[in-house]
Amino acid sequence: MNLALSLTPQVGWVVVIGLGILWVALGLYWGRKAKDSEGFMLAGRNIGLALGSATAMATWVTSNTVMVAPKLAFTQGIWGMIGYSTAAFGLMLFAPLALRIRRLLPKGVTAGDFFRQRYGLAGWIIFFIITLVYSIAWLVTMAIAGGELLNVLSGIPYAQGMTLILAVCVLYTIFGGLYAVVGTDFIQSLIILIGIVVIGALVITQIDFADAHAQLSSVQPELLNHGMPVALLAFFNIMLFGFGEVFHNNVWWSRAFAMREKIAPKAFFLSGLIWFPIPIAAGFAALFAGPLGVNITDANQTGPAVAEHVMAQTALGPYAGLIILIVLFCSIASSIDSLLAATSDLILNDFSRKIGRGKPSEKSFRRGATLVTIAVGCLAWALALPRWPLVDVLYSSGPLVASLIWPVIAGLYWKKINRPLVLIGIMTGCTLGVIAYYHPAMGWYTASLVGAAISMVITISARWIAPKPYPAT
Repeated sequence: MNLALSLTPQVGWVVVIGLGILWVALGLYWGRKAKDSEGFMLAGRNIGLALGSATAMATWVTSNTVMVAPKLAFTQGIWGMIGYSTAAFGLMLFAPLALRIRRLLPKGVTAGDFFRQRYGLAGWIIFFIITLVYSIAWLVTMAIAGGELLNVLSGIPYAQGMTLILAVCVLYTIFGGLYAVVGTDFIQSLIILIGIVVIGALVITQIDFADAHAQLSSVQPELLNHGMPVALLAFFNIMLFGFGEVFHNNVWWSRAFAMREKIAPKAFFLSGLIWFPIPIAAGFAALFAGPLGVNITDANQTGPAVAEHVMAQTALGPYAGLIILIVLFCSIASSIDSLLAATSDLILNDFSRKIGRGKPSEKSFRRGATLVTIAVGCLAWALALPRWPLVDVLYSSGPLVASLIWPVIAGLYWKKINRPLVLIGIMTGCTLGVIAYYHPAMGWYTASLVGAAISMVITISARWIAPKPYPAT
């Protein structure tokens, strides 16, 4: 069963185009501050606490937060609800790393600068392949979620809705760079928080907790099982996945470079603290889908289905689809724009300055930024057309990023290491982690655990087996 259409296709088009025009106009306005390439990529390295916390939080509130988190709660119970929230620890633990990053690389631009400095060309190539695969996978999930959202709520064909959301994000990212991304993220974060609070409050007012607990205990007791093995494994798998994603991805490194040095640790910790309850709130509502009388046959639609159901019982009922569309559109756009900007920056900076012929002129940089951003958007569009399952697209890359956790920590804090052995650990963790993901006896909920554990053991060994100091910089 799909959700009953809450909006007509015409209303859906008007809402998304209206929001799109707003974001593009703001992108043009804020983009005027980007006087050079550093302003375009890093917003002048002058982002303060409010904008820094908001952009990190909004970027982390993805379609996976508001759509996959409810799905995990609906299928895995309380550990699914709580497990997804552990991704907040990645942002919190990145706080001290951000300060170390700024001091180690005061003129750094991308995460690639760090990997090239610490692990040489071979290490940079491995990192670049991993981060590009993951970033595109994340971007594809956002595009899929956007197309699904418009199709479910308004009947707009999947391909058309997905194309529209991607096109809007590509446009305002091209015009304004990180200035536009950070500015729109601030507004989007406020909309997301207000929407989540309102929906969560409505769920609480419509549930008799004693009756709901009794119904779950008799009909779906496994959802209340504190020791469900699969859910416990998923708990730690998601946590390590979150560490790996934040520790390595240029989305977060670019923000560390863009924030004022003393602000960065506070902003990342605060963003993680604010983000932590959001997947719990989204999952909490989904956990009570049965007691609320919501018939879920497509787990991917759990979040919007429950939200629409509870809002339909209130005075907000006629506007339920509209409110859900706006909140979810903001959550998706806040991640797509960040990924587009960070990925294009990584490609431009690392290829033009490391592989190419040095720093490009300002004119050629903006032209290149436009072309690369469009190319990344088109690639995501092409890969999203088959409408892959959201969890499969994202979590299959989990062991790749989890294998980078310890190499990042070692590169930031250790003075010497066996670099070739670390790279072997990354590749071994990636390989065996992906095998675990597709192995029928293991599954996605062990993949990041396997990748992180293997890389950890080998990286720690590299601290003691023939270590050498890092090259002087």
